[in-house]
Amino acid sequence: MTIGYRMIVPAHGGPEVIAREDFEVPSPGPEEVLIETEAVGLNFIDTYYRKGLYDDPLPITLGSESVGRIIALGDGVTGFSIGDRIGCTQNGGAYATHRIIAASKAIPVPSDIDPQIAAAVMLKGLTACYLAEDTYPAKAGEIALVHSAAGGVGSLLVPWLLEKGVIVIAHAGSPEKAASVPGEHKLSCAFSALPEAVRELTAGRMCDVVYDGVGAASWSASLACLRRRGMMVSYGNASGAVPPIAVLDLMKGGSLYLTRPTLADYIATPEMLATNAAKLFSRISSGVLKPQIGARFALSDAAQAHRALESRATTGSTVLLP
Repeated sequence: MTIGYRMIVPAHGGPEVIAREDFEVPSPGPEEVLIETEAVGLNFIDTYYRKGLYDDPLPITLGSESVGRIIALGDGVTGFSIGDRIGCTQNGGAYATHRIIAASKAIPVPSDIDPQIAAAVMLKGLTACYLAEDTYPAKAGEIALVHSAAGGVGSLLVPWLLEKGVIVIAHAGSPEKAASVPGEHKLSCAFSALPEAVRELTAGRMCDVVYDGVGAASWSASLACLRRRGMMVSYGNASGAVPPIAVLDLMKGGSLYLTRPTLADYIATPEMLATNAAKLFSRISSGVLKPQIGARFALSDAAQAHRALESRATTGSTVLLP
């Protein structure tokens, strides 16, 4: 019998509700694999589940992305072997020393990718991939505003767009964070001043697309930064959920487009997952993306990691280590 531990949320609330729970490590079922966790990626979506913004039955084992070595195979699993390093981004179960994963959701991690880097960027990197390649496949010469440009998704999305020839306006929460972002156009002004700053930078042209993972605090500013018929991509709620909107606001802003995507719809099949993972890992291997792990916490210190994330005290990605 192997005993592991996981970090759970028995009741919704602040970081203080996160608790450690020991468990007997189970065997994988048919079409499943069991991994021993090497690293866990920390994401804002974890805080949404902790607070109850996103529904999940209590108690919740937090976490979406993790990387580990396969230590057991369920019946019917093909294409994987004991000892293979794989990752997963499916919701629930990542904050644990051991994790069972559906083989169809397992992502092979190339040997040249460090497991901590893989854990730090899989969910965020696959998010950057669908934002840049599918939700609004920005073209060379188009203008994109990226909020939280020094954060987990932003720090990957900005260089991904730059490599495509997109003109990126990177907005961050402080001058220091803005300075850490690649590219020519960097802003750290208040949201209220952002539309005018963008207008000046673009000589009145404004943005073709805004990638906004901030949510409530940035919503109005983001709409005001768009050109006529521009695309608003609202993909996160770091400052809280966007309040109910009036569709007429899109008309008044210039016949704007709006989408609220989620990663699950862009990796819904094993083929889609494999395709996007290949795009991500190839950009890491080629140096287009240079993921930075800004902080490492022990898995048992998950509450402390949540406090750091929500206070915007982190830069780049954060990992939890069993």
